[in-house]
Amino acid sequence: MVVVENVSKIYYRGREEVYALQDISFEIAEGEMLALVGPSGSGKTTLMNLLGLLDKPSSGRIRINGRYADELGAGEMLRVRREVVGFIYQQFLLIPSMTALQNVMLPMYFAGKKETREIAKTLLERVGLGDRLHHLPAELSGGEMQRVSAARALANNPSMILADEPTGNLDRKSAEDVLRLFGEINAEGKTVIIVTHDTELAGSLPRILSLRDGKLA
Repeated sequence: MVVVENVSKIYYRGREEVYALQDISFEIAEGEMLALVGPSGSGKTTLMNLLGLLDKPSSGRIRINGRYADELGAGEMLRVRREVVGFIYQQFLLIPSMTALQNVMLPMYFAGKKETREIAKTLLERVGLGDRLHHLPAELSGGEMQRVSAARALANNPSMILADEPTGNLDRKSAEDVLRLFGEINAEGKTVIIVTHDTELAGSLPRILSLRDGKLA
């Protein structure tokens, strides 16, 4: 599903080179579920942005679903981000003026899909929010907003889910509910990558990739 080949990412602070990632290589099989862990500043978010094709490496190559990212045109890159990868963010990033239903419908609208309302309704019912369809984000708890975010990530039926600290703002019960949902998503054959500081959560997953100072530890 994912092949990372000798990838480095460099940022520049004036004339100084700052390595966010340094020559890392690994593979992720289709249908794997794993944690990406490391202290703040270790390069986790940089790596997630590269895997989600939101950024490009300074050197090295990334292959997603059999295609090298640097061989994709702008239109193809957009299609892969929209249809192959689903993003779940720690801060939820729901549009506050839209209901839960509308937030989940939005990525399907941009993908040009039809019958988006019924699909969104089904997804929200699946994550246990069938009675919250018309609630605004401000009317939902943190756990409920994260489940809306998960439903939105599934809207275009992606093959890979990237979750950035998905339990970071949740109480333990809500975190356990969200993790159980990820397990169900993974059981359907989707690849699930969870960026987390939560050692207990990471320890419950089949595989851990650990970053430190931009390198695989």
